[in-house]
Amino acid sequence: MTGFKSGRLYIIGAGFAAQTLAREIKTKGIFGEVAAFLDDDPEKIGRRIDNTPVLGPIRDVARLLRLRPADEAIIAIPDASGKYLEELYRILKNSRFQRIRILPGISQIMDSGARLIQTRSIDPQDLLGRTPVTVNLRQSLAYLRGKRVLVTGAGGSIGSELCRQLLSGGAARLYLFGHGENSIYQIDKELKFLQEEGVGEKAEMVPVIGDLRDRDYMDWILANLRADVIFHAAAYKHVPMMEENPVAAIENNLFGTDNLVHAAKKHGVKRFVHITTDKAVEPVSVYGVSKFLCEGMVLQAAGEASQRAAAFMVVRFGNVLGSRGSIMPLFQKQIEKGGPVTVTHPDMRRWFMTIPEACSLVLKAGGVGENGGLYLLDMGEPVRIRDLAEQMIRFYGLEPERDIGIEYVGLRRGERLDEKLNWDSETLKPTEFDRILKLGRDTPAHVDIKAIMEELRPICRFDPAQPEKYRDSGLLRKALEAHIPSYAGAPRGA
Repeated sequence: MTGFKSGRLYIIGAGFAAQTLAREIKTKGIFGEVAAFLDDDPEKIGRRIDNTPVLGPIRDVARLLRLRPADEAIIAIPDASGKYLEELYRILKNSRFQRIRILPGISQIMDSGARLIQTRSIDPQDLLGRTPVTVNLRQSLAYLRGKRVLVTGAGGSIGSELCRQLLSGGAARLYLFGHGENSIYQIDKELKFLQEEGVGEKAEMVPVIGDLRDRDYMDWILANLRADVIFHAAAYKHVPMMEENPVAAIENNLFGTDNLVHAAKKHGVKRFVHITTDKAVEPVSVYGVSKFLCEGMVLQAAGEASQRAAAFMVVRFGNVLGSRGSIMPLFQKQIEKGGPVTVTHPDMRRWFMTIPEACSLVLKAGGVGENGGLYLLDMGEPVRIRDLAEQMIRFYGLEPERDIGIEYVGLRRGERLDEKLNWDSETLKPTEFDRILKLGRDTPAHVDIKAIMEELRPICRFDPAQPEKYRDSGLLRKALEAHIPSYAGAPRGA
């Protein structure tokens, strides 16, 4: 986060978050001067807050402003819907603000108050989400107070956002576990900067570099960390890439999760939250199969955990907007180079939610979930990928097909036009918590996970007695097809 020292700042909104932000800017005195609050609320317009005027309506005032080159706007309405943010963005963009920043969603700031360090440049995903779910993190994360919490894949899109929100949980230690040195370094530094600026509480950050695939290491590390709670977000997730590297997908996702679950049971982890995907439902890709088998593995562990007062649970949801390797960063790069934007099929649809919303609900489910529970986040309505591409093109002030073309490239191996959130044999049951559903599960496919793993083991791990099987992707596919009917019958694409 940087500011324009010589510029005027216009804070959009005049509520609690906006006022907190303005006071911080004034106190620090190095990021410019707050010229005014802009708001649409008639009861606020015309007032002065700490001697700063509240002007409005926003559309009328923005049109009349005589902006200087360094002037910028900060949208400080954390409960605004995507539709309202889209309208605000268009107004501010047309008023030629040099820079437009935004505060994160309400779930991330309601406990600690808004902080300038949390602001960032507005992004297309901010305009595409639903009205943010209000999750009181301090209350929802009470079960983590004083506990040691480990997040796997802490440097990834989901894992890093879990860590940001976990700052409000009062955990004694937060273990940032990951395989990538750079990503763990970055989230470790970011969290410490946030803490220095008063965001969240003073949990001790412990970066941990390691590999889920190393069973001995996972046993050793959990014995020494003595984690109370695990959020398992780590996985290889890119569908087409995993189709090209199927052994790596199974080795990391399935055997890596098995190593983690085994160590968690052995060393007394009390809550284990496994994050999974809609692609695990009637899976047609290697990635989907790996996550389907992980779901079953974790739920089996839950049956064994009942004797130890532990809780193993699964939280499933669809795509998240803006994650690494997702279509939004790809669309952004394609638009910035002049197009075309590539879309698989004009009728392809996916379920989407924002990363902060998904993580808030995962953390909530982790506290209220029961041992053996399989939970589904309410994803709303599916979105056509073509519509998403057109919205992103318009975000940049361009017109689809006229300025930026859209090219349809066809289904790739492991892809399908529509995803399902649940098996036909799973019943959806509402919970008392908004946007969290519980799945009643009549096992959708009778598979012996242990038998499958024994069959796959010499393919993923070298066995001197069976050297010819090692890294044989064809043999792996045949094994999966023999056990998973949906995968066996899936079209293989290009």
